[in-house]
Amino acid sequence: MISSLNGRNGREEGIPVKGRKIFLEGHGCSASLADTEIIGGIISSAGCEIVQSEDEAEIGVIVTCSVKTVTEQRMLSRIKELSKRYDGKVVVAGCLPKAVPSKVLSIDPRLSLIGPNNVEEILPSIEAVSTGRQIVSLESKRIPKLGFPRTRKNDIIGIVEIASGCLSSCTFCQVKLVKGVIFSYPEPGIISEAETLIQSGVKEIWLTSTDNSCYGRETGSSLANLIKRITSLPGDFKIRIGMMNPLLTGRMLEDLIEAFKHDKVFKFLHLPVQSGSNRILKLMQRGYTIDDFMLIVEKFRQEIKDLTLSTDMIVGFPTETDDDFDDSMRLLKEANPDVVNISRFGAREGTKAAAMEGQVNSQVAKRRSTTMTLLAKEISSHRNRMWVGWRGDILIDEISEDAFIGRNFAYKPCVLKSGFDHFSPEKRKSMLGHNVNVKVESYSPSALLVSPD
Repeated sequence: MISSLNGRNGREEGIPVKGRKIFLEGHGCSASLADTEIIGGIISSAGCEIVQSEDEAEIGVIVTCSVKTVTEQRMLSRIKELSKRYDGKVVVAGCLPKAVPSKVLSIDPRLSLIGPNNVEEILPSIEAVSTGRQIVSLESKRIPKLGFPRTRKNDIIGIVEIASGCLSSCTFCQVKLVKGVIFSYPEPGIISEAETLIQSGVKEIWLTSTDNSCYGRETGSSLANLIKRITSLPGDFKIRIGMMNPLLTGRMLEDLIEAFKHDKVFKFLHLPVQSGSNRILKLMQRGYTIDDFMLIVEKFRQEIKDLTLSTDMIVGFPTETDDDFDDSMRLLKEANPDVVNISRFGAREGTKAAAMEGQVNSQVAKRRSTTMTLLAKEISSHRNRMWVGWRGDILIDEISEDAFIGRNFAYKPCVLKSGFDHFSPEKRKSMLGHNVNVKVESYSPSALLVSPD
């Protein structure tokens, strides 16, 4: 893979990075985590050693996120720490250097920068910083991120990015500025990637992109068709479908619901609504109404029993009034989502919303966020309470400090503590990927508490 990668990049083979010790860390969404795995795979395949301790490394690589203002601040602070530790020998990858390159370079002008569509530049970038040079590669390339070597943190979870960019023009979002218009990866390449993962023992395949509902819009394919093709593959695995914008989800509703019904698909729907006010949705340029959103939710729940609904909310969007906020609270009560990801609006550089009049006072936004968080926890608790007494299989896909974490068919996180202390660390790890029959005994706002059945 390295040889074809360098050839595609127009560089000679033999970049002298072999043997270098690299500290690699990734932040952000599942697409960003996939980039981290690919970068790790390329580094390892070239003979570098990825070390777990910062003290052991000579070069740092950080894959960043820029989705929120608070995230940007945290990323810049972390880059500063790594730059100081490694005397400028740091490669900054991901969305942040593409979104705000000047802010990143203001930390240290020696840093090398590669954007989310430039992962194949990682080896030249490592070599550059190691010899006091610099590479800045932020151009928008259309290269499917498929078939690359990977270093996965979890051997049973495989993240497959299916596209880059989107078709929306949300006024608050910086991701479109970073990743551009939709570029759907070729379906045969995605199928091949999924087959490789399944053959390697992966039990969960995460389909991810900026907006999964956009997939295939410019090629004549569709997300529903892609799901059906992957579920037809042999093997014991399940698919988790990532975020979909309600705007395009509603246009393929029947086909999508039919694809979701397959046993190999987690009954998990991530449908960000962002606001319960149609006036605010129009200012956000989301392209749908609350009625459109609720129609999707209601049809999914009619057709798929015990569906897990996840949504996103932004509070404090410019000009948001108390009435607009009340509309958002009412929508949550009506939709009853199992999971709500709540963000306080933060003006992102280059977006239309950053220049809008009527910016909401930060204390008002904070108060609204706190109020909505309490309601979201109440709803989540109610939704999880309904599962008490349920019996069935869960797939162990994570190990915490004191418990096994599994997912049931609806992708509900299930915490299994029974017998954990009697397992050796090796035995605990061997449980990953195993199905366990359990009974739900209790719940918290974020998980089901289970025991062996």
